[in-house]
Amino acid sequence: MLGLAAAVLIVINIYTDWLQPLREKAASLVAPFYWVTGTPGRVGDWAEEQFRTREELLDENSRLKRQVLLLEQRSQLLAAAKAENTQLKELMNSAETLDEKVLVAQVIGVSPDPLEHVLMIDKGRDDGVHLGTPIMDASGLLGQVIEAGASSSRVLLITDASHAIPVQVLRNSVRAVAEGTGDLYRLKLRHLANTSDIRVGDLLLSSGLGGRFPAGYPVGEVISVQRDPGHAFVEADVQPRGRMNRSRFVLAVLDSDNAGEASVGTP
Repeated sequence: MLGLAAAVLIVINIYTDWLQPLREKAASLVAPFYWVTGTPGRVGDWAEEQFRTREELLDENSRLKRQVLLLEQRSQLLAAAKAENTQLKELMNSAETLDEKVLVAQVIGVSPDPLEHVLMIDKGRDDGVHLGTPIMDASGLLGQVIEAGASSSRVLLITDASHAIPVQVLRNSVRAVAEGTGDLYRLKLRHLANTSDIRVGDLLLSSGLGGRFPAGYPVGEVISVQRDPGHAFVEADVQPRGRMNRSRFVLAVLDSDNAGEASVGTP
């Protein structure tokens, strides 16, 4: 009986529209049940999508951080290379103005003793460097070799407290002795007569006296003069022209007839 009724309903549904209103009402009644039963699946899909999106964002963030780090490293390397190239160009321009034979050397070490102003360079006797060889950078005189090894040398800076160098004022050729003070940014002129014509801004050059440095190398610039009418002598502070703690490359002046004796102590 039920089978016959079902068959009749199927035929009526296929060949007539009599059951359409009933189907619509039935669909309206059943829809909430479909929505409720499908909720766990939809929640799972949403959670999976959210989790996947978060993982993708974290991965992308990590990748971008790595890229930024690499770009910063490359930028630093480019900046260092540019600075190095600039310094080498300055050295080459300075070398062209010298009559002596010069050699470009690299600073490979600095004395750990804060009271000792000594550099280590990567050139030695095998390269023609010897005791007393003057060392300079693109700006001025730095010091001279006090110990020459086969492939490296130690350089005493003119700012070391044990160093002194004869100088003269470019403006009027007044002679003096520039002594190291232990301060990388200051030399001292002592025992100048009170009548000496020396002014702030005067440029000091090596005088060549004493047979220790060739003449004409920029040494420093006078930054202050202390005059006391009650004293017979004047003192002056000098700022070195050479970049004592910033030069990575330096020039060793090889063919200097005056080199060969370390200028340590007041002559």
